[in-house]
Amino acid sequence: MKKYKLKRLVSYLCDVMGVSRSGYYNYFLEKSAQKRVAQEQADEGVKEIILKAYHFRGRKKGARQIKMTLENQYGITYNLKRIRRIMKKYQIICPIRKANPARRMAKATKEHRTCPNELQRNFKQGVVGKVLLTDITYLTYGGSKRAYLSTIKDAETNEILAYEVSSSLSIDIALNTLHQLKKHHHLTEDAFIHSDQGFHYTNPQFQKLVKKMGLRQSMSRRGNCWDNAPQESFFGHFKDETNIEECETLEEVKREIKSYMMYYNHYRGQWHLKKLPPAKYRQQLQQVV
Repeated sequence: MKKYKLKRLVSYLCDVMGVSRSGYYNYFLEKSAQKRVAQEQADEGVKEIILKAYHFRGRKKGARQIKMTLENQYGITYNLKRIRRIMKKYQIICPIRKANPARRMAKATKEHRTCPNELQRNFKQGVVGKVLLTDITYLTYGGSKRAYLSTIKDAETNEILAYEVSSSLSIDIALNTLHQLKKHHHLTEDAFIHSDQGFHYTNPQFQKLVKKMGLRQSMSRRGNCWDNAPQESFFGHFKDETNIEECETLEEVKREIKSYMMYYNHYRGQWHLKKLPPAKYRQQLQQVV
């Protein structure tokens, strides 16, 4: 009688939990226990490999970045489902993109001039060194100190071609970034640089230097961040994956940024670049041409 009541209780609990009676009894078999131990040992091994990619070059990574790092740096292929399962199981937390707070530049004076939007969100034109994107973001470090990062990015390869770090938002930060762009010789003759309508890019000094370098200039529509979305995306990844807030001095900030730029251009695979880092993807495109 007791055995009958126990079976009924087991049946009831199995129904409540949504499992079969056979599955319940199978769970306690010696063979099943051994299988679980083997699975746990296998997961531990995979976890160590995933952590190796997660900590590669000291940069935070999500599941996709881990997958590409494993393939590009270690020749190991895991599918995303497996990586995400292991990350969830062992609480390997990936960085979450934080919303970029509204940034406002000083209003342009009457001598400042805007330019038409030549890009029209046609970021990928199949040509290396034709579409250049530029913008400036702020960085908080040492508690409440503020620094600024200006970059120029090749929209085709996502490679950061030039950057400047400064404690000031003067026009020099944008001009110095342009000067650094001169060392790149793979720009096309019809290359143009695209930006928002910020103070720096409507400034006569900036526009004069752009023309002197043989570049055209394009600008997003006012207040439309989607017109320069890839550049905004880079800043989002940059802030997620760097440790700027832990820096105490501007020199430390510059060293951290220099380290990240090397990692981003040469080691950080990108899903839509055939899982290759920007510099390697550029080399591949140039070989095809």
